[in-house]
Amino acid sequence: MNLKLKNKYFLLRHGKNNHQEDYPDIVYCYPDNPQPCFLIKKGIEQVKKSGEILKDKKIDLIFCSDILRTRQTAKIVGEIIGFDLEKIIYDTRLRDVNWGVFGGKNKKEAWDFYGQDMMKKFELAPPQGESWEECLKRMKEVLNEIEDNFQNKNVLIVSHGDPLWLLEGYAKGFSREELVRQKKEEYINTGEIRYL
Repeated sequence: MNLKLKNKYFLLRHGKNNHQEDYPDIVYCYPDNPQPCFLIKKGIEQVKKSGEILKDKKIDLIFCSDILRTRQTAKIVGEIIGFDLEKIIYDTRLRDVNWGVFGGKNKKEAWDFYGQDMMKKFELAPPQGESWEECLKRMKEVLNEIEDNFQNKNVLIVSHGDPLWLLEGYAKGFSREELVRQKKEEYINTGEIRYL
């Protein structure tokens, strides 16, 4: 069952970046790679398209991960929709999931830690990292704070794939099994907007 929310939410994943293009099989470091990931041309185009979609949505608030690829995304969208860029709220809780010791390593090695069983990632954190449940907890904190402080606002949240996927599933009342199915079949794409 969907959460009853006081505000309307638009979830936006950052545009495609150089890490995804050059190292698709490597896990991101946390909170970012030694050389911060940046949007590539395709990512900028994705974000511009999303900005055009958001133009008539009367966005009142923008909350954004403080990492470069999301900051770039929020700035591009903000310029397109005429949002005061000084009013974008950057929040470390909107960062990507922390894969701990597997940052910079092959994704297969990271998933071997879980025996390739996605369900284990909800409860079991990798060494020096976090579980999906821990990632969702910080995303829920942000959502709850917005809900406590605002109503009848159009809110844009700019973040990363897993945090947004988890937040969307939480808001829609998905079970963990439904979340895993969604991750496999309908995962949020770079530059894509989802609505709550």
